[in-house]
Amino acid sequence: MILHSNISGEGKAFVILHGFLGMGDNWKTLAGQFADTGYEMHLVDQRNHGRSFHSTVFNYEALAEDLKAYCDYKGLTKIILLGHSMGGKTAMLFAMRYPELIDKLIIADIGPKEYPQHHQQILEGLQALSASSDARSSRGNADTFLEAYISDWGTRQFLLKNLYWQKDKTLALRVNLPVLVNEIEAIGEALPTQTIYEGDTLFLKGMKSNYITESDENLIHAHFPNAEIIGIKDAGHWLHAENPEDFYDAVLNFLN
Repeated sequence: MILHSNISGEGKAFVILHGFLGMGDNWKTLAGQFADTGYEMHLVDQRNHGRSFHSTVFNYEALAEDLKAYCDYKGLTKIILLGHSMGGKTAMLFAMRYPELIDKLIIADIGPKEYPQHHQQILEGLQALSASSDARSSRGNADTFLEAYISDWGTRQFLLKNLYWQKDKTLALRVNLPVLVNEIEAIGEALPTQTIYEGDTLFLKGMKSNYITESDENLIHAHFPNAEIIGIKDAGHWLHAENPEDFYDAVLNFLN
């Protein structure tokens, strides 16, 4: 099965992989800007997310193989690959498995290390939302319902993008929630040891985020000897949404 994507623009292939519980559409605005500068943008939904297929298998090996199948199907080589968070881990592993398919690699606010599980509250809220038809009768009701679990408005709006209308006039989640809950430990896994990608790589970290710390930089350079690490000011983990101007400029400078 081939991953769902939205493709826009013309030029060199530029693939973006979203984070956990996200989808390619989260990157639509920035993709439009990159398309305007001469890139063919591929906003890909990873398995169990967005409009892509559902599967009981969910780990980075599978996600990297999905991307390889997508590139083969679309005839993409020498791509620019950008991954955020979970998508960044997929992109890192893909680059190590298939370096010949990548021209430049961009990783947004994630390192190669293991991360402890920290999505419990969000998953609990989404499971409760799935079980309540009243809460799924409107987007407003869903937002109010989720507020008991997730106080941050921005995080709720990000999650609510997963909702779509069913024929019975209730909202449902596009993500494959049972599998994501079941396989959540896989999201935090570290890259395999002794894996190296020697191509041009840019790591972007949100200066208000704790996903990439100074103590992580040696590990990054051990896996990615040609990596540059740049901080995006006034931004946390969703750095591309919180400071899109500086994010865009940093990526464009790296590509040029």
